[in-house]
Amino acid sequence: MKLFPAGHATHPQWRMAAALALAQLRAQMALPDYASAPGLGLLYITDHYAPQAQDILEYLSAELPEVTDWAGTVGVGVAANNVEYFDQPALVLMLCELPSDQYRVFSGVAPLGLGFEAHSALVHADPETPDLGELIQEMAARTASGYLFGGLSASRSRSVQFAVGGNGNIKGQGAAAGVFSGGLSGVAFGEQVNLVSRVTQGCLPISKAYRVSAAESNVVNLLDGEPALDVLLRELKVTLEQPEQALQAVRATLAGLLQRDAQGDAVVVARTGNFGSDVLVRHIIGLDTARGAIAVSEQVRTGMELAFCQRNVQAARADLMRVCAEIREELEPEELALAALTAPAPLSTPAAAQRIAGAVYVSCSGRGGPHFGGPSAELQIVRRALGDVPLVGFFASGEIARNHLYGYTGVLTVFVGY
Repeated sequence: MKLFPAGHATHPQWRMAAALALAQLRAQMALPDYASAPGLGLLYITDHYAPQAQDILEYLSAELPEVTDWAGTVGVGVAANNVEYFDQPALVLMLCELPSDQYRVFSGVAPLGLGFEAHSALVHADPETPDLGELIQEMAARTASGYLFGGLSASRSRSVQFAVGGNGNIKGQGAAAGVFSGGLSGVAFGEQVNLVSRVTQGCLPISKAYRVSAAESNVVNLLDGEPALDVLLRELKVTLEQPEQALQAVRATLAGLLQRDAQGDAVVVARTGNFGSDVLVRHIIGLDTARGAIAVSEQVRTGMELAFCQRNVQAARADLMRVCAEIREELEPEELALAALTAPAPLSTPAAAQRIAGAVYVSCSGRGGPHFGGPSAELQIVRRALGDVPLVGFFASGEIARNHLYGYTGVLTVFVGY
């Protein structure tokens, strides 16, 4: 598999940005290491361009007639190799050369039918869609691996998704123009499309995992048989006798939840001091001093496990570097082990990069450069770890991995050459 051409640009006028990105794509497609006949385009725009989404798609489709399928969405920021465009007019796109029988674009007018066996899927969703969590779980169940990756559109104006399939739409929807609002869309991949994906939570557990002994809806009453509020205050080393200090500490704290019964051998806090990949991090949204309970922004059931955590720059950077290292190790374990015994290769050109055709990174709109210490710092960490590989992505209002909907996370997925 050759490298996927990728381009990105920012400009007040969308047509100029698109032209600049196209120039990058065409220059790459003329090189022997890059794909020259891609059929699938991944397109992400910032919400500054959302009103012109249809014009952008039509322009790119006309300029790249060989690309028959498109997928993507809008974010408050978009990501490319080593750079992020946050809160500015910008677009990024990547052209993927995959066997035509190994992927299928789906949307409301072109649902994933019985004629295609999906192994995994890139999913974009409108955050206003009712019962979104259930729809994501249902979509994951329709794939052989149960693995989804992607995120929710993030826009201060119009929320849009791109979905154009060369195999057409359902009967009666032939006039669909490829730009949608609401529901789910994306690309389903066949078994031959090799993907490696990891989730970075970017937070540091500050407590052990407690078992939820009693809960109602989103209210946790007891942890290990003790009032949940008492446990929280003890872990934070604060007291309600000093309310301002206590509230400040609580506001900086979140809850990591895991339904162990459904996950088998999943772990809450790993031996590395990080959360396991199935842990959902949610806000603490209320304290009930009368009952000694706490409320979180997620439905909680008795039997779940809960650990308190906090987000900070150091934890976010360390966890992102960890997941990048895990991807590298999975792709090139023998080469990395040999390098460690001799002279370590520079992080900018790891051996794993030789097998990565392209990457998609979906990060939370609450992360980005400032959360990592500077502009584009998040994407610079990814580049140093994975090397100079094609990458596109966006900053979402929620991140999708497996059959879960996350918050404040990053989902990094790479296409592996074969």
